[in-house]
Amino acid sequence: MNKYCYKCGSEIDEDAEICIKCGVRQPLVSTNKSYNRKDRLTAGLLGLLLGGLGIHKFYLGEDGLGVLYLLISIFGVVLFFIPNIILGIVILIESIVLLTMSDEEFDSKYNL
Repeated sequence: MNKYCYKCGSEIDEDAEICIKCGVRQPLVSTNKSYNRKDRLTAGLLGLLLGGLGIHKFYLGEDGLGVLYLLISIFGVVLFFIPNIILGIVILIESIVLLTMSDEEFDSKYNL
């Protein structure tokens, strides 16, 4: 089973400590591959269904953005929902990007 370099995305041996293409040392990874592994489809669907609450950002480990999305959703009412509309467009685009990116790209970004 192979893995991908987190820097250049090249396929490397599962036990490799350094990428042979770019020479970058790879982060240490737990031997339990399923531990804390995030799924691209889950993230995209959470964005589409619960994105206004920032749930997909919390799921992806981007807690700061998750809190920001949640605060915009709660306090956007004060500004006549304009921030909520803008946030909705941003979330739609983010969800489409998450659903259409390759598994390798998603893994290199969120499953280190």
